[in-house]
Amino acid sequence: MDIALFDSPEIRTQLLPFTFTRPVAEIRVGILTLADKWRVQGFTCSYSTLPYLGAKFAQASSAVQVNGALCANKALIEAISALQPGEELVANKQVLARNGDGGRPVEFEGEFTLIDRTWKIFAENRNEIIADFELLTSGRNSEPVTDPHTIVYNPPNLFIEKGASIKAAIINAENGPVYIGKNAQVHEGAIISGAFALCEGSHVNMGAKIKGDSTIGPYSKVGGEVSNSVIFGYSNKGHDGFLGNSVIGEWCNLGADTNTSNLKNNYAKVRLWNYGSGRFDDTGLQFCGLMMADHAKCGINTMFNTGTVVGVGANVFGAGFPKNFIPSFSWGGTGGLVTFRLNKFAEVAEAAMQRRGKTYDATEQAIIAHVFEETAPYRTWDKS
Repeated sequence: MDIALFDSPEIRTQLLPFTFTRPVAEIRVGILTLADKWRVQGFTCSYSTLPYLGAKFAQASSAVQVNGALCANKALIEAISALQPGEELVANKQVLARNGDGGRPVEFEGEFTLIDRTWKIFAENRNEIIADFELLTSGRNSEPVTDPHTIVYNPPNLFIEKGASIKAAIINAENGPVYIGKNAQVHEGAIISGAFALCEGSHVNMGAKIKGDSTIGPYSKVGGEVSNSVIFGYSNKGHDGFLGNSVIGEWCNLGADTNTSNLKNNYAKVRLWNYGSGRFDDTGLQFCGLMMADHAKCGINTMFNTGTVVGVGANVFGAGFPKNFIPSFSWGGTGGLVTFRLNKFAEVAEAAMQRRGKTYDATEQAIIAHVFEETAPYRTWDKS
């Protein structure tokens, strides 16, 4: 069945800065992206997103349109498949799907997960790892643990894809499944607690402590201490330092001993920058760390305060805590910010992507150029 995964304008805004560079359905929650959750269940997916993203993310007309923020499940699939032309599936005044132009509402009574806030990416990650694990491993056999020095608790809850390597690690799958992707590597002394997903080609470095409910997307490296966080892919947190209740985009690099605060000293609820309201809004969460968009970087010993948002292409460094909102293409820290110009950004992006066998091509450049212009109003120093 062909479906077009559409960006709800309101939801897309709430998911900034991650949706500056991707459709909503390309966000990773659990093991898979939101789009891949549909694909592995037999759907052919295209995107209905903003025009500047169309060259990278195929846009095609399809009679059936599905909200890109939805996590696919059996009940949704059955309800969407049953939609007749002119009908739309709704719940809590939210359009979940439509056949054709919609208009005739069909109330959905089942349970569903909608990723309509940035913090829901990590808050729903445990449940989505469990759902994706069942989806990807049902009826299949795991590769064996061949290393005699690796300890596994609850082996049936561990699944290893072909080409993966595990050396002298402790893997505790009693509290949730642990998925080790194709050609991924778990290095000596790593301690992993489920639920956890290590996607294709990624590394858990020596001595890392993974506390659970975390996803490391493809071709990434992670070390130090990680708790309930999601890394989309192609990013590095290779050294010691704490990352908790956080979301990291693609092509990011966290310098050695970078630490995120995920709990305020007074235990108050965390406020997070909201691009829609243009202010810091209450998340209702006691634990919330760092939201870092694609191509952002930070220097060694960087300290991020509770509920910090870092935009696309920002480069943060220096002593002390930077502000809780760092606009896209910022360069600096507590000592002040200047603009990270596109020609200098391109030098870094080309080098970073080349290391992963990717090219900073004309399509990527056009997306970045658009985001640079769209985010210019936030770089207030350029107007002084």
